[in-house]
Amino acid sequence: MRARQQYAEAARPATGAGPADIPQDELVLRHADLVKRIAYHLVSRMPPNVEVDDLIQAGMIGLLDAARHYTASKGANFETYAGIRIRGAMLDEVRKSDWTPRSVHRTVREMSEVVRRIENETGREARASDVAEALGISVEDYHRAIADAASCRLFSFDQMGSSDDDGPVAHARDHNPGPQDDLEEEDFRKALATAIEGLPEREKLVLSLYYDDELNLREIGAVLDVSESRVCQIHGQALVRLRARMEDWRQGR
Repeated sequence: MRARQQYAEAARPATGAGPADIPQDELVLRHADLVKRIAYHLVSRMPPNVEVDDLIQAGMIGLLDAARHYTASKGANFETYAGIRIRGAMLDEVRKSDWTPRSVHRTVREMSEVVRRIENETGREARASDVAEALGISVEDYHRAIADAASCRLFSFDQMGSSDDDGPVAHARDHNPGPQDDLEEEDFRKALATAIEGLPEREKLVLSLYYDDELNLREIGAVLDVSESRVCQIHGQALVRLRARMEDWRQGR
C-alpha cells in the first residue's frame, strides 16, 4: 500500500519538471530499461530475500521523481541524474525493510569507534590486532565481524554521514531537494573522497575494484592473488576505517 501511494504521488504532474522539450511521461518511458539494469545489478549484491521486482517498483518511483525535478541547468544529463535517484530509491526501499540485524549495526559502530580512538591517539592506521585487543576478542573473531560489516556495504557510505545507525538513512530523500541539500551532499562527497584517498593502498584498491570497476569478490581475489574471504576482510576493514574517519568529519561540521 505504501509503495502504491508513493507511486501515485510521484506520478502527479509538476510544473516545470523535466527537460523543457521532452514530456515527463516520455522521459519515463525512454528510461524504463535503466531501472531494470540498475535493479539487476544491485540485486546480485544483496541477500537472497531481496526481490528484484521490489527494486524495480522502487526504482520506477525514483525515475518518476527524477522526471519531475530534473533541470538541465544543473549540468548533469538526465540519465546520469535519473540513475542516482533510481539507485537511491531502491536502496531506501531495502533500508526500510531492515534486513540487516541491529546487532551488526551495533558491532560496526563499536569497531569504528575503536578504530577512530586508536588512530587519533597513535597518529597511525589501526591494525586488526590493535582493534581486536581493544575489543577483547581474537583477531579471528574480529575478521569474522568485519566480514559481517562488509555485508552492509551497500549502505555503508550513506551511513557514514548519519549519526543514526539503527534507523533508516534518508540519503536519497523523498522530498524535493533544495539548495541546502545539494550543499550538504557535495560536502559529504568531498569528505568521503578525502577519507578514501587516505586509506592504506590495498584497502583503497579493493574499494576501487569493487565500486568503480564493479568486480565481485572472487574476481578481486584473482587480481590480488588472495582468497575471496581475504578480500571480504580487506573490504570490511576499509569500510570500518572509513566510517571511523567520517565520524570525525561529522562531529566537526
